[in-house]
Parts: sequence; structure tokens; C-alpha cells
Amino acid sequence: MSKQNRGSSLDDFLKEEGSYDEDQALAIKEVIVWQLTDAMQEKSLSKARLAVLLGTSRSQVDRLLDPTRDVMLSTLQRAATLVGRKVQIELV
Repeated sequence: MSKQNRGSSLDDFLKEEGSYDEDQALAIKEVIVWQLTDAMQEKSLSKARLAVLLGTSRSQVDRLLDPTRDVMLSTLQRAATLVGRKVQIELV
């Protein structure tokens, strides 16, 4: 049996279904949320404490950490700075 790929790739399938861009955006947001929560754990920083440092509410931090919600880049940058990270965006 040939080891050649059969069928299309997942990217091709999602493009055919018309959800590629949306799914890719969600995946990127999930990675960012994972990285931010990981950095919060490293710093022993709770959501409540992050809210205080950001000058916002705990529910706003919950929205920040929800990959299905849209977040302003400036908010993300402020949160990243508080956990010792930075936001880097690249167009490819």
C-alpha cells in the first residue's frame, strides 16, 4: 500500500466548508489564552489579582481568557506585560 496521502488536508477541508478563517482565528486565540494562563500560574497570579492590576473587573478577565470572545489588542498587551510576557504579531 502506498504511503501517499489520500484525500485533502484539514486546511483544504475547512476551506471547502467555508470555516477556515474562523477556525484558524479561534485556534490562535486558544493558544494565546493557554499561554496567558500558563504565565499567570508561573507568577502565582489569580484572575482576581490580574483584574486589580488591570484596573478592571474579574468578569472582564474571564472575557479576556475566553477564546470565543474578541479582545482588544491593547488589553491583551497590558495583561501580557503584567505576567512578564509580550505580544508579538506577524503577518505571513
